[in-house]
Amino acid sequence: MAAGQLTIGAARQWGLGYTYLFFPHFHTNWLGNSVRFSTTHDAKKFPEFHLDSFQLALNPNPKDDNQYDTNRVGKPILHFIVDARDCRSVSMGLDLDQSLRGHLTESSMDIHPVTDSHLALPHPAHGAQGPPVMNTLFGSTPLAGIAQFPLTSTSTMAIAAVLASLQGSVIEYPYHSLAAAVLLVPVLYVILNEFIRDSARVKGMKGPRGLPLIGNLAQIRTNAAEQYRLWSKTHGAVYQIQLGNIPVVVVNSAASAKVLFGQNAQALSSRPETYTFHKIVSNTAGTTIGTSPYSESLKRRRKGAASALNRPSVDMYVTHLDVESKSFVEELYRYGNHGKTPVDPMPMIQRLSLSLALTLNWGVRIASQEEDLFDEITEVEEEISRFRSTTGNLQDYVPLLRLNPFSSNSKKAAEMRIRRDKYLGALNSDLDERMAKGTHKPCIQANVILDKEAKLNSEELTSISLTMLSGGLDTVTTLVAWSLGLLAQRPDIQDRAARAIQEMYGEDDPMCSSDDDQKCMYIAALVKECLRYFTVLRLALPRTSIKDITYKGITIPKGTVFFLNAWACNMDPDVWTDPDEFRPERWLEQPDAPLFTYGMGYRMCAGSLLANRELYLVFIRTLNSFRLESHDKTDCHPLRGNSDPTSLVAIPQKYKVRFVPKDEKALLKALAQ
Repeated sequence: MAAGQLTIGAARQWGLGYTYLFFPHFHTNWLGNSVRFSTTHDAKKFPEFHLDSFQLALNPNPKDDNQYDTNRVGKPILHFIVDARDCRSVSMGLDLDQSLRGHLTESSMDIHPVTDSHLALPHPAHGAQGPPVMNTLFGSTPLAGIAQFPLTSTSTMAIAAVLASLQGSVIEYPYHSLAAAVLLVPVLYVILNEFIRDSARVKGMKGPRGLPLIGNLAQIRTNAAEQYRLWSKTHGAVYQIQLGNIPVVVVNSAASAKVLFGQNAQALSSRPETYTFHKIVSNTAGTTIGTSPYSESLKRRRKGAASALNRPSVDMYVTHLDVESKSFVEELYRYGNHGKTPVDPMPMIQRLSLSLALTLNWGVRIASQEEDLFDEITEVEEEISRFRSTTGNLQDYVPLLRLNPFSSNSKKAAEMRIRRDKYLGALNSDLDERMAKGTHKPCIQANVILDKEAKLNSEELTSISLTMLSGGLDTVTTLVAWSLGLLAQRPDIQDRAARAIQEMYGEDDPMCSSDDDQKCMYIAALVKECLRYFTVLRLALPRTSIKDITYKGITIPKGTVFFLNAWACNMDPDVWTDPDEFRPERWLEQPDAPLFTYGMGYRMCAGSLLANRELYLVFIRTLNSFRLESHDKTDCHPLRGNSDPTSLVAIPQKYKVRFVPKDEKALLKALAQ
């Protein structure tokens, strides 16, 4: 059969980077499948021009005369798509069996670029507005291959046809299509995300699977550390969870912690960055040493902090400890109306910790809880502590939540950042003025500034300052609060402590010597038991591995997040036969038993020596000065009594205690000295 060619379109100038859809319109009563196409172009100027797909279709029910001429009704319409991304002009030709030539009559050809807007190029026959047959692109007539990628196989052509059909439905039924999209898009997102979430898991490691999108977040919103401990009974001491798509390895026993954090200290030397705390709260003043990822800057800051917090340095701070702990006892006596009025000790504890932190770091005191700076710093630092929570900020693990313009978390975090920047700037400026005048007192900040070998910039100095500030307010404050509440309900422990203290000091010496470096063994054991039993930082700050780690034949890849469940490790039944009991004597029986409250390995708390010395002096002076009497029946159990189970730091419920002087005359004499 002879073949001929019918030219159906003239050369047309096109823009680059588009896929074009051609609409040659023919009038015919014949519908066949032996049509083939070819193209011609200027081979010297332009690369090869490819025909991607075509379809011979019928328009059965045109809606109006504007869509087709009336004489086209029921006639087959020929559509085909070409990829013109590499061409500037082209002539289209149609090769067909000679027997068909008499059945085809050229009508017009319209060229449509398949772009995001799907706007047709203007055609001379239809004016600047484009062709009326634009409805064909999105109407009821099926089209082949409307897509911006080449169709090189039957399957891709089929997919393109489905997409084209969907596009047609969108135009014809916009509201129905919108409703369908609202339902379909989230479903597709969830399905795709599940593949991503599954591929992110540590291969070969057990752990609860969790829910789509959020992983295990819903299961650990409150009392996360206790839930991790319970899961360890099913999945083993080391297993994985997922917070959103992020896999986290949770370590729940003393033995496994020793292996992973002790033998891989360098590999687990970094911290993960979270959106709320690192990107919003800390994007101006920076992070503390404890929350900073591993870097050369971190090494310099840790070196500076270690120098300021080693044993010789702590011995130099004894005078500050003496002043602040004596002031604490005086406030308990004064605000408690000589033991007649029950009082909430939290403000006094906060002033003690805050004033000590400011004295050590900037050389200034908070002499009274009535000072404006006291209220501002304690409020802001308490809020910022919540933003460090590993479970309280869902936007850290579900990125879609960050797009919420009404997010109260983001707004509050930004507000706290601004307020913190203000008082940090004021403290630093005040120290700079005193240093310029030569009137400053020795303090960590001034010592580092004057140390030419330290080579710390202003951001690194601020990081050390924040470390001192947040560390004292977070851990020491809450531990003392938990401990005094419990001791008020345990007169037996008070009696045992009193007997131990009287072996070294009498009741006529309520202040005890500030030079006493934990010589009273029972009080030192009492401090360690409070640290173990309450574990105020239930989950030690998370780590990130900087290289692969192998544990029991499982390769845990670089970049994996690790949680040290300090609560579970301190309650490990393989270490203690009675972990749920508060019993200070255990530390006299097993003085070398592990304690996980300060963390473990390379990122262990650098201020542990100072914290232990401060806690010892506060405990021994308080218990030798007062008899603690409980005013209410507040639950001091570390789980049931937690006022905010979502917070990073476990904070006790509010309570009141009577601080009754044991020897009022001797106490007043000691406070007056």
